[in-house]
Amino acid sequence: MTSDELVRVRLDKWLWAARFFKTRALAAAAIETGKVEVNGERAKRAKLLQIGDSLRIRLGPYYHIVTVRAVSEHRGPASIAARLYEETEESRKAREAMQLQVKAAQAMSGYDRGRPTKKDRRDIERLKRRDAF
Repeated sequence: MTSDELVRVRLDKWLWAARFFKTRALAAAAIETGKVEVNGERAKRAKLLQIGDSLRIRLGPYYHIVTVRAVSEHRGPASIAARLYEETEESRKAREAMQLQVKAAQAMSGYDRGRPTKKDRRDIERLKRRDAF
């Protein structure tokens, strides 16, 4: 079936086909835990989506607010999946702002040297031996 023949499709299938989630099981789990809203309300995974519906999807710290532009039950390439929805401009700007906050928080953690060197490990062992006595 193509997008022209389909009028409505299950929410979990659409999220999987639009590549928001890697599997339908992950999509269903996100829906059950309230990370997906359809037209401002929590929905069940069997909710039938149609063109024009608005979705709010939380993926980690990011929110995607999208409008359904086409429906599909089949997962295809990312270029086709991107045509299934249109993200709002406010959503895109909010995600970019959140991305900057996440990067700033990671930069402030201070530990960016990687794994301890052999000398660092020896110093750690020396300190542990002193504390044992």
